[in-house]
Amino acid sequence: MVDPSGTDNFSVSVIIPTYNRIEFLPHALDSVFSQSYASAEVIVVDDGSDDQSIEKLSPAYPSVQFLRQSNQGVSAARNLGIMEAKNPWIALLDSDDQWATQKLERQINHLSQNPSCLALHTGEKWIRNGKEINIPASLDKSEDGLWERSLEKCMICPSSVLLHQSIFEKIGTFDPSLSICEDYDFWLRLLLTYEINLIDEPLVHKYGGHPDQLSMSTWGLDRFRVQSLEKISTFKNITPRHRAQIYETIIRKTDLLVKGFIKHQKHQEAHRYQALKERATEELFLLNESIVS
Repeated sequence: MVDPSGTDNFSVSVIIPTYNRIEFLPHALDSVFSQSYASAEVIVVDDGSDDQSIEKLSPAYPSVQFLRQSNQGVSAARNLGIMEAKNPWIALLDSDDQWATQKLERQINHLSQNPSCLALHTGEKWIRNGKEINIPASLDKSEDGLWERSLEKCMICPSSVLLHQSIFEKIGTFDPSLSICEDYDFWLRLLLTYEINLIDEPLVHKYGGHPDQLSMSTWGLDRFRVQSLEKISTFKNITPRHRAQIYETIIRKTDLLVKGFIKHQKHQEAHRYQALKERATEELFLLNESIVS
């Protein structure tokens, strides 16, 4: 990983993790090479695909650095790309998403006018079955209250972000122990330490709905959010207010999970999340007592 020297160098490394996305990856790459602001480096990390993505695409994209690893998940793939990146700014792009032509240019212009900014994201456009669909109002990306809204669900699109390398040095990279919601976990850790600026324009096009999307095919995403929140609740450098909000969120999410597991007659899992709920309730009580005293 490059040793960051400040924000005066706007060279960008693009990191694209992929797994059996030969159908989508060329469109993602074409959107990168169509940018009005050229990236300095493009890294594709193949997470153990068996569709010969690298062999088929590398001749058509000779400037791309293709890396291969055994199947370890999207976090490990992103982290490998971040580690190998040679530039101070990192732009993430999922292999089934695409960028609008001026995405990087708009972000670099913002950075040049806001030299203290180290994290920046954009709005997005959702496309399903070839048609644009409305984004739920609950996915409000405005800066006011973003931390609180991010506790409930992932509010920041990985394909929209431009991050300075120093952020990864400070808060770490993506958590490989989370097979899903690894982005939820990373954004919470980021928002505890940094402000993230927003360009409120749909500069990312998200093509969702295909069957290999884990978020579409996995029940109970809150299981992974609770796992993340439990971890973050142990951090020593967070404020009592943030810690209380984390416990309150764990209580809400575990309550829903308990009801869901009971409905599906999975009583062992229901018992486990009931215990987590009770522990969070006790921790919140003790925290509130310490604040009052």
